Amino acid sequence: MKIYKRSDFDFWTKIHTHWGDMDGLRHINHAKYLTYMETARLDLYRKIGHSIERWDDESSSILASMEVNYLDQATHPSVFEIGQRISRIGTKSYDVLTAIYRKSEDTPILQANFVLVAINYKTGETVPVPDEFKKYLNPI
Repeated sequence: MKIYKRSDFDFWTKIHTHWGDMDGLRHINHAKYLTYMETARLDLYRKIGHSIERWDDESSSILASMEVNYLDQATHPSVFEIGQRISRIGTKSYDVLTAIYRKSEDTPILQANFVLVAINYKTGETVPVPDEFKKYLNPI
């Protein structure tokens, strides 16, 4: 598996952990990382001009699949820097490559790939990926 570097990412979000993010093993619970990455993905949408409140619009995005590879553990308190890039765009779906790093560290805690599908929430049908995503395509 390729380990991604900070320079592989185009968009960044900073997240501070909370005491309640830890589990009984005294490390950040694996599910909390999914929440961090969802927050970062919403930040990505804002940065590229894709509204996050698109329930009544003709195009929005819905998560189709994800692959997460956990590489290290972390505890609270931590500051994470979450890097993202749009690494693939198909006709009706696109990939967001993501990695979480501890602040000022170069090796990620985890790496993930999210496949998202463009959808019309009113009809439930898939639609073409919005043009604003296409100008940020950066394949690896």
